[in-house]
Amino acid sequence: MEELTLFGGEEYKYIFLEQQKKSLNDKFLIPPFSVFDTKQGYWQDRKQKWKNLGIRSEIGRDKNLTYNMGLNYTNDIHDNEYTTSIFDPVLCEIAYKWFNIQNGKILDPFSGGSVRGIVANTLGYDYLGIDLSERQIEENYKNANELKCEMDKLKWINDDSTNIDNYVDDNSVDMIFTCPPYYDLEVYSDKKNDLSNMSFEDFEINYTSILQKTFRKLKNNRFGIVVIGDVRDKKGNYRNLIDLTKKAICNNEIGFYNDIILLNSISSASLRAESQFKASRKVVKVHQNVLVFYKGNIKEIKNNYNEIKI
Repeated sequence: MEELTLFGGEEYKYIFLEQQKKSLNDKFLIPPFSVFDTKQGYWQDRKQKWKNLGIRSEIGRDKNLTYNMGLNYTNDIHDNEYTTSIFDPVLCEIAYKWFNIQNGKILDPFSGGSVRGIVANTLGYDYLGIDLSERQIEENYKNANELKCEMDKLKWINDDSTNIDNYVDDNSVDMIFTCPPYYDLEVYSDKKNDLSNMSFEDFEINYTSILQKTFRKLKNNRFGIVVIGDVRDKKGNYRNLIDLTKKAICNNEIGFYNDIILLNSISSASLRAESQFKASRKVVKVHQNVLVFYKGNIKEIKNNYNEIKI
């Protein structure tokens, strides 16, 4: 400890030792690494606490529309193997606490279920979500009212997100956090303007347009996050939704800042891995991508983002 004593004496040495006793989980909720392992006990324990609040994001969606199905996409999956799941509330909490300012406003152009809005509200953030499903929006509001959310800070709009300019001004929100449809992996409705119903060429055009309009709403020196997973085409090759997302968002003002892998539960993937690999040499997908973008001057991050409160 001689070096520490030279730079502040015994007082500094004590503070340093106390800080060393704290784990990364104590300081940041989870370790700030490029892989988020949802199988870990600390993640599952926190997820259960969120679910115990009474979040019912699966209500309003058709049966067997499962967030995790995208991890294991293959043409021979039987629908009866799956049940509708919810967006991970712990991922929301981490994203909001790490990449939003205090009391910041969150914009979500593909809002889907109630999780992202309810978690935002519980943590003291304003949230505006847009979704094409009227039924889903109704159920979101019902769930939020059941949990006694502050409804003046929580809003869902039932509309096509291509119309986002009608609701949100450019340079007006503090964070973008969204999980778009993985093209046709889950078909949500029979509406022509539903991205999951389009040809892939039309999907690319409309998806790109929505993301570009959305990120124009972001204030300077702020973060935007897109949770996305890739899906295969009819030939079995990946469509590369990850690069499509980056290409749509990145420009002279916005850069691709953090590349995070969300490692999900193996669950039934282990049962299919052997047969799938032997038949086609396809590996079973058990992760998603959390793409973090930053708009503005990177040097300003330390001035705008305070200590993380756990």
